[in-house]
Amino acid sequence: MNILVTGASKGIGKVIAEELKSVGTVFVTGRNEEALKKSGCKYCVCDLSGNIKVLEDFILENNIDILINNAAEYRYDGLDDLKEEDIERLYRTNLIAPAKLSAIAIPHMKKSQWGRIINIGSISGVMGEANASIYSSSKAGLLGLTKALALELAVYNITVNTINPGWVQTRLGIESIEESDFTQDEIIECVPQKRFIKPIEVAQLCKYLISEDAKGITGQGINLCAGLSVGI
Repeated sequence: MNILVTGASKGIGKVIAEELKSVGTVFVTGRNEEALKKSGCKYCVCDLSGNIKVLEDFILENNIDILINNAAEYRYDGLDDLKEEDIERLYRTNLIAPAKLSAIAIPHMKKSQWGRIINIGSISGVMGEANASIYSSSKAGLLGLTKALALELAVYNITVNTINPGWVQTRLGIESIEESDFTQDEIIECVPQKRFIKPIEVAQLCKYLISEDAKGITGQGINLCAGLSVGI
């Protein structure tokens, strides 16, 4: 199995790539070439907010069977405080790029009569997050993409799912708290399990979803959020 993980130079993506080495050949992409080199995987340097032709070619060259759309950008600002280029950049990275990359990978999956697409969404796309409207709406868009693609591709033995993490113990997660109006203690108090999700939990769920044991799971948004989506 040939697996591509986007946004794999750090955080969740880096842990996913490392975890999946045991089940297939892992390819990675991101913006930081030095970090990608350290992964030990064949890599492609690409900024998903810009021209992604180089990454589309990379997908075709390497016959990707499993696509994990993990790369994302977060901004904590009121919508009226964002510039037009900020809005467009977030949508390109978080929603348009996953759709384009999926479109490139799907023909090979169809030919093989097997494939997996996993989108890393966010609990903010399920519940909404004040002052993160573009991030939230882009992640909500991933859920719509997931459901529709799952229907389109079911007959080809291709599954499409989204994992919606809550607060994750990564640099991005901590920085997003620092940018917000809340402290870490206040955030944790709102989480039923009183903890952050660890990146390895996301990685292990990815490993399960690409397995044959999970072949009946498709079109789903799976909330991996320590109970945050249920209530407080």
